[in-house]
Amino acid sequence: MTTMTDHVSLTVGVATRPGTIDPSGDAAAVRRQADGAVAAAVVDGIGHSPQVAAVARMLAEVAARVAARRGPLAGLLTATELVADPGDDDEPEPDAVAVVAAVAAGDDRMRIAWVGDCRASLLDGEDLRPLTVDHNLAEQLAMCGYDGEPVRRAAHWVRTSVATAAVATVAEAWVRAPALVVLTSDGVHDQTPHQLMTALAVRHRADPQALADALTAAAAAGLDGQRDDATAVVLHLPDPAR
Repeated sequence: MTTMTDHVSLTVGVATRPGTIDPSGDAAAVRRQADGAVAAAVVDGIGHSPQVAAVARMLAEVAARVAARRGPLAGLLTATELVADPGDDDEPEPDAVAVVAAVAAGDDRMRIAWVGDCRASLLDGEDLRPLTVDHNLAEQLAMCGYDGEPVRRAAHWVRTSVATAAVATVAEAWVRAPALVVLTSDGVHDQTPHQLMTALAVRHRADPQALADALTAAAAAGLDGQRDDATAVVLHLPDPAR
């Protein structure tokens, strides 16, 4: 799909592939405003249940809608308000991690906000480089100089989530056009070698939908034979001068 802002044509590709455990906890949403602003969200629900799946879809839709009007930080914090209270029944409110990107009308920048281990990456020439840093225990330990198998196992312990997000804990980044940005759930980037992700991004750089489809299809099963839910949103923000 292609959306025109005041001076930028933004092309978006969206793909999701359920894992081996039903139902899928991943969700993605794209919102296009009447003024040309566009926002996209990838949400990875924590766990697998009908309630997690439903809440993930709601969070993605709300985050994208608000981000298109107020920016990705506002989109994430509005999603937080939907799940911040644990509820008064026996089942706690589902939680999730997320990444949100937005391009305002008349702007040649893409702004990004995230919590947890959903990622945003930028195709920089022939290199797919990260724009985000996972909010998990592994990254915290690595920053302190630790390495090895215990650190790798700690990658699944997220330190921030949608339910606990606050202004101080939501990280932000931005890129200026031209840019090809890939938003992914961990079912893509944890189960696809980075070299393969880069090769796919280079091969399909002119077709965001083909790239989103290829990334979700490439995600392989883990050593236990299980495949995680895999979701990718690709946003192409071309040079406004062209």
